[in-house]
Amino acid sequence: MKLVGLKVLDLSAFLPGPHMTMVMADHGADVVMIEPANAVGEPTREIGWKTEDGVSVWFRNIARGKRSLKVNLKDPDGQRLVQALAREADVFVEAFRPGVVKRLGVDYETLKTLNPRLVYCSISAFGQEGAYAMKPAHDLTVQALAGLVDLNRGLDDGKPASPNMPVADMAASLMALSAVLMALCRRHETGQGDYIDMAMYDAALSWTPNVTGPVFADDTHPPVRDMRSFGGAAMYHVYETKDQRFLVLGGSEAKFTENLLAALGRPDLLPTALQEPGPKQEEVRAVFRETFASRTLHEWTQILKDVDCCWAPVRTLKDAFDDPHTAARGLVFTDSEGNRHIGLPIRFAGEPGKPEPAVPGFGEHSAELARAAGFSEDQIADLIARKVI
Repeated sequence: MKLVGLKVLDLSAFLPGPHMTMVMADHGADVVMIEPANAVGEPTREIGWKTEDGVSVWFRNIARGKRSLKVNLKDPDGQRLVQALAREADVFVEAFRPGVVKRLGVDYETLKTLNPRLVYCSISAFGQEGAYAMKPAHDLTVQALAGLVDLNRGLDDGKPASPNMPVADMAASLMALSAVLMALCRRHETGQGDYIDMAMYDAALSWTPNVTGPVFADDTHPPVRDMRSFGGAAMYHVYETKDQRFLVLGGSEAKFTENLLAALGRPDLLPTALQEPGPKQEEVRAVFRETFASRTLHEWTQILKDVDCCWAPVRTLKDAFDDPHTAARGLVFTDSEGNRHIGLPIRFAGEPGKPEPAVPGFGEHSAELARAAGFSEDQIADLIARKVI
């Protein structure tokens, strides 16, 4: 696998960092979760739905294939243990607010002195400096300040709603992975690691090229309901069917528009449908609303199955994971215990990833990691007795 031999220490929690390092573990990296020596450890161990074995589905899909080190970093010996492990690590990931890792003795400057080859990635809400740097936040807070919640306005009531996907988490995780791999690639040439300041806010804003037009071109707020990406285009919209289900049209290119209108017997609407999104397309949207409401989703599935246009039924997440196509792509798999997992989205022709479904028990590998870091059996026993590990 591509990352075999790579050693990763992960001090992050919840989603962005843990998901990134799980992807690395899926492709062969040795990932150690550094969990606080409290009653819980990684918070997602106890969050949300659990399978019959008591394991959180969220935790199972960010922690598989990793080892767990339970450690009290407020204790000097706990700090020395992580520092010792960092001497041999390739990547270190943390997700605290600025300044916390310095107080815990595992900041970049400290670890760089011990291991100049270390690639150190800090994932935070707003970055290591700036007006919002110390502001507490999770994904929704970041999306609100980044203008993304405002983009999620209902077409009927015009009010912003909570986004249904953690876009800031996702974007930061993907960009952090890219940054880490870039730094490792460069290290191959220079022998030196680097520090990565990855802000969820920055990552979220960087993914807005398709909706930033009015901001940069006209210095105005995005007119959400009139924009192509949010329903302003008749061919990029959600429509209700006769049986109170829904389908989407998701491509407004001329050829798709022409093909659909021909299938619906309304080629006369083509000039209007090809105009810019917004009020000018309301006539087409109104026709589509009436047309799609006249038949059931099943009927439309049969009518549209051979029409070359971008359309799809609106399905639930369960529908998506139950789809044979999802299984064929390896995006869902079942382990020997009968638990389903989200599969690997990165597919290599050579050296494909191979997820290890097992998740670590809280602190399961603490003693063996301390032993590997050079601590004696007496020292390890003392650390355990004092609840440092």
